[in-house]
Amino acid sequence: MTGPVAAGSGDLDDGDDPRADLRWGTIPAAVADAVERGGDREALVDGELRWTWRELGRHVDQATAAYLAAGIEPGDRVAIWAPNGAEWVVALFGLHAAGAVLVPLNTRYKGAEAADILARSRARILVTVDGFLGHRYVGMLAGHELPHLEKIVVLRGEPGVELPAPAESWETFLETGSGTGADAVAGRRSSLGPDSTADLLFTSGTTGRPKGVICAHGQTLRTVATWANVVGLADTDRYLAVNPFFHSFGYKAGILAWLVTGGTLLPVPVFDVPEVMRLIATERVTMLPGPPTLYQTILNHPDRSHLDSSSLRLAVTGAASVPVTLVEQMRDDLGFDTVITAYGLTEACGFATMCRRSDDAVTIATTSGRAMPGIEARIMSDEGGDVGAGVPGEVVVRGYNVMAGYFEDPSATAETIDAEGWLHTGDIGVMDEQGYLKITDRKKDLFIVGGFNAYPAEIENLMLAHQSIAQVAVIGIPDERMGEVGMAFVVL
Repeated sequence: MTGPVAAGSGDLDDGDDPRADLRWGTIPAAVADAVERGGDREALVDGELRWTWRELGRHVDQATAAYLAAGIEPGDRVAIWAPNGAEWVVALFGLHAAGAVLVPLNTRYKGAEAADILARSRARILVTVDGFLGHRYVGMLAGHELPHLEKIVVLRGEPGVELPAPAESWETFLETGSGTGADAVAGRRSSLGPDSTADLLFTSGTTGRPKGVICAHGQTLRTVATWANVVGLADTDRYLAVNPFFHSFGYKAGILAWLVTGGTLLPVPVFDVPEVMRLIATERVTMLPGPPTLYQTILNHPDRSHLDSSSLRLAVTGAASVPVTLVEQMRDDLGFDTVITAYGLTEACGFATMCRRSDDAVTIATTSGRAMPGIEARIMSDEGGDVGAGVPGEVVVRGYNVMAGYFEDPSATAETIDAEGWLHTGDIGVMDEQGYLKITDRKKDLFIVGGFNAYPAEIENLMLAHQSIAQVAVIGIPDERMGEVGMAFVVL
């Protein structure tokens, strides 16, 4: 029996595939068009900083010139190890316009973890901060062999604290591009194409060794624009970006979704509930995505009754179980017009299936929706065949969103993407007759903490590096606030 195969239909409620890969082709082209269309409308708000689209464009050109002056060539890797902020966006758009490939680093990484990815990606420039939440990122890299890393640029340091050698400030870095002309910037930007690599996102795995996921400009734009269309994101939206930019969701559903729709972005470096509530009210925030814990924390806050959340209209959540009551509270108590749950993974440009705006609360809470327009999702048996509706099997995805492959790892790529182009996710799920997906288990050994994948093997390897630990086993256990947390069983 042939089982259900979900494919986005393109009907009115489904949204459509606007073919952003054909409209723009590359992220730098999308930036240039957004600047042209946006003009003097507000583009980005970060504390006291308020930039129009035109001002943002000037900052991006300045950053691009600095990358070119540093000798960056198309395909070179540039890493960003920093919390959300306006400079993150400029550093990103600038490196893309210079033809470089983004390598984002988790701000929770310690020196050895960051150094491993910097070394394996052969990143030539690291853009970072120093002193964020007390972390000395530059100092963490001391003693690690990074022969390909030529420059460390600090976006923000602590006031009055001198930057550690060999780092230089963002301002100094930008000044180095003053001799690079506008023609050189425009020429490099126009030399890129839809198949040029946009990003290299390292995702942890069951072996404990992160794998680099390669995605191109065209497929990334197409996937993000389709996602934004289904959500209903518009140029009038004010998007509070709490999800970290180093994560696929924060980068693609955050920065890039804002870019292709042309609204206003408000990056937040850490999730501080009173500050987020203040920004919702004072900045008239309309779009607030995040894991279920984010909304539950706001709903449970003692000052929530004083929160003016009348501007809120869009919420996208997932990555953990969502109670029906939470969806209802988000609509009734916080005032969201639209609440959508979704499913995706880094290897699929971050997105695969989504609920639709007209879906009821039970569907939104208990499923991850159906395939996005132009993308296929199905449930596969261990033998590679289809299963019937409601029968569990591995979730597989096929379409323009599927990664080009794993960085310099053809064997892992072949294990993950089969000969027919199906991406094997490692997640177990069931699908109903209408193509709605429900994740029921994980074929891969992982648990999810507040929306972040945590792999026991990776944690165990780190713990075993401690001289006092002889054996360790890590599992995920339920947690009311975070969904799941880790528990370690240790033999000393």
